[in-house]
Amino acid sequence: MSGLYRDQGVVLRSIKLGEADRIVSIMSQGHGKVRAVAKGIRKTGSKFGARLEPASHVAFQCYKGRELDIVTQVETIDANRALREHYGCLTHSVSMLEAVDQVALEREANPALYRMLERALRTLAERPSPAVSTAFFWKLLSLEGFHPVVDACARCGGEGPFKAWDLGEGGVLCASCVLGGRPITPESAEVISRIVGGGLNGVLADPPDDRVLSEVERLAISSLEYHSERRLKSATLL
Repeated sequence: MSGLYRDQGVVLRSIKLGEADRIVSIMSQGHGKVRAVAKGIRKTGSKFGARLEPASHVAFQCYKGRELDIVTQVETIDANRALREHYGCLTHSVSMLEAVDQVALEREANPALYRMLERALRTLAERPSPAVSTAFFWKLLSLEGFHPVVDACARCGGEGPFKAWDLGEGGVLCASCVLGGRPITPESAEVISRIVGGGLNGVLADPPDDRVLSEVERLAISSLEYHSERRLKSATLL
């Protein structure tokens, strides 16, 4: 049938439409962000039921529409129930879903972003830690073309010690360039460097203390909001 396609993806969000339908946003593997109507999903006995809950990893079939596609079939790959049963996991997964919803383009394939989100959610379910979402934000910035500058001063190219972070330049600032930057501890700068420089597994296995992790998280959120020019509303829950 012309316009019918199959894919798999992660459900980003779901909003009510009319009396019984919902509009779902899905970060798909081959079609980018898909926005589609799931008809009758809010009715008792719906064939889709809870399969299209946010954070669920699904295989789906859609009929392509002019503005919104129509969901015709859904199969659960991984419901990621653990993410909804633990408040900490829920808040951090919601923030990752919102971040992807903000940066992903509709109907423009981005398999790297799909894979990164799917793996991050799986990791969070298996290893609940705020370090997962924090690392995800920094990796997302890098994937979107805003790779953090952590090896040299983002303004003058000088060496450390680094005392601040410049949101516009997207990197650390040395003592001579600190004016106008946001204060950052050397420990936080080192954690960011490890996250984006190949040491992510080490950070997840042995997370920094709460003070450092909180600073790295706040800076990641501020950087995302700066470059996307949109507030990450769910960040207030973190």
